[in-house]
Amino acid sequence: MDPAALERRCEKLSSILEIARALAVERDLDSLLAMILQAAAHVAEADRCSIFLVDRDRGDLWTRLAQGVGKAQEIRTPLGVGIAGHVASTGKAINIPDAYADPRFNRTIDVSTGYRTRSILTVPMKRAGWDEPASVVGVLQALNRLDGQPFNDEDQGLLEGLGGQAAAAIDNAILHQEIRQLFEGFVKASVVAIESRDPTTAGHSERVAKLTIGLARQLERVDKGPYAGHLFSTEQIQEIRYAALLHDFGKVGVREHVLVKANKLYPHELEILESRFELIRRTFELEAARRKLDGEGSAARRAEDERLAERLRELDGLLEFVRTCNRPTVLAEGGFERLAEIGALTFDSSGGPRPYLTGAEIARLSIPKGSLSEEERREIESHVTHTYRFLSQIPWTRDLKRIPEIAYGHHEKLDGRGYPRHLQPGAIGLETRMMTISDIYDALTASDRPYKKAVPHEKALDILAAEAKAGQLDPELFRLFVDAKVPETSLASK
Repeated sequence: MDPAALERRCEKLSSILEIARALAVERDLDSLLAMILQAAAHVAEADRCSIFLVDRDRGDLWTRLAQGVGKAQEIRTPLGVGIAGHVASTGKAINIPDAYADPRFNRTIDVSTGYRTRSILTVPMKRAGWDEPASVVGVLQALNRLDGQPFNDEDQGLLEGLGGQAAAAIDNAILHQEIRQLFEGFVKASVVAIESRDPTTAGHSERVAKLTIGLARQLERVDKGPYAGHLFSTEQIQEIRYAALLHDFGKVGVREHVLVKANKLYPHELEILESRFELIRRTFELEAARRKLDGEGSAARRAEDERLAERLRELDGLLEFVRTCNRPTVLAEGGFERLAEIGALTFDSSGGPRPYLTGAEIARLSIPKGSLSEEERREIESHVTHTYRFLSQIPWTRDLKRIPEIAYGHHEKLDGRGYPRHLQPGAIGLETRMMTISDIYDALTASDRPYKKAVPHEKALDILAAEAKAGQLDPELFRLFVDAKVPETSLASK
């Protein structure tokens, strides 16, 4: 072998070693196949190369990537059909020096593309140590050696060596892809479980994920300030997305009637209260009827009717006030002192005097914000810990291992007044800070909650601004959330 040829062969062998190292770390299948294609063209000194992958489930071979024709549509052919199909089914290479002289060559592809195929070298990509034909992962096909000569034995040997490295890398990439699909399916099923437990918040997890990813993408464009130059890898974005989708999974551990509580009183409690007021009404009417019987003259009866009408109007006003108090509010409210005055009122019943309102009812109706008592609020807040415990049981990959911690902090505040751990700013990660803003915004603006009315976009931003000013939320992230119009761009289809 002349020195130039020997040097060229050594260079090709060296390039195979380099590409093998690169293939070993690449996990994206499309990127991996592009690398293999480029290396194949270099090693075989070919004008064009194509890759075909074997689909054992369907019993066919399909094109994934080809040079010179862009990213073509997927084309499938049965195993054993055509040159590539024959190589895939037998595991044996085929070297055709003159394509048009070989009956196995399909000329229609040249006709459709305008390309003239002269020589073809097709080799299997085989797993090491596997029996034929299951060892074949796919096929590498090189067209037209650049010097115009047919492909030789050296070209075939080098391309087969590359094919062996490629087979292992493709197997790893497909396995990685299947694992990601497994996680994706698990996460989607978990979101369905959350939403079936609490249908009133359907869509919340998906919206929070969109908002958080939208904010992360905007953060990457910042060129000044504390977050300038911050970039998220593809794996980090996926980690953030999964954490956002699963941040409320712990709600499966909260009692359903607490989870979906729409008002301060449960429906059966309000029904009892309203029945009591109806009893009071009937008592007033009975008392009035008795006094009319005991009275004399039409004037006395008219006076009694007027007195009854006034008492019933007052009673209706009290009940309407109680119903108003029963409705939850987004912001803390007061003015519940009148409830104690109503509770001090009594009416006569067969068992003696009874209060208009019980102490338990007054306590519930006096809840200043939302619909939950302190005990119920603590139970709802426990969903964060349930989420962390659940997510910590999952054997996440290294790229996704921070999901439990990111989700765990979504109700923490930078002033240490969040829950459940009352973390200080340094202990709350960037991903969690972004999710917290997104979670609060969606909870405020969501129109599917029976226990509150949706807050308009501008009002929601005002509430978030107040929390940022109070040191509860990250002010830089909130400013970016507003300036970059994250809600408008991320939830365009909301």
